[in-house]
Amino acid sequence: MAAPKYVPQAAVRATDRAYVSPRRRLGSWHADRPGEVVEAGGQPSGDRLGSQGPDQGYAFHLARGFKPRLHLGESEHMADVVAGCVGVALKRAALFGRAPAAADLEVAFGIFGFLNEPPSGERLAERRRLFAGVAHHHHYAELRRIADQVPDGLLSSGANTATDVAAF
Repeated sequence: MAAPKYVPQAAVRATDRAYVSPRRRLGSWHADRPGEVVEAGGQPSGDRLGSQGPDQGYAFHLARGFKPRLHLGESEHMADVVAGCVGVALKRAALFGRAPAAADLEVAFGIFGFLNEPPSGERLAERRRLFAGVAHHHHYAELRRIADQVPDGLLSSGANTATDVAAF
């Protein structure tokens, strides 16, 4: 039955046809996009490339909970300590192929002795030199140096607490 003339009609009429994909794709697929990781080993690794992993910003959220537990020495700054140890925690999380967890931060802070009373003498001076200014974005090379000096074997050895890695 036809509609009266005063009933509005759609400007575009619906059709019975819809998009249909081809039955098969000719040729095989290959990685040819500019950002495609084509190496057999996955992500590239090397000096100053970092440790790729998911949800890395979450480590800074977790680090806030550690701030009351940290023991800093004279002339050490909380922002530098957190930035340096977050890099180590992210490296550990990436070795396991997961997002950072509180255990990663506990290991990272424990490696450098921030969960215990600060060391004295030359050891404190060395730690102060290592972490000096790394929270500033211009000091990325120094930040990477902190994470790169911790061996992968120590981080992936199954150590879950600061007491397990106190020998570093």
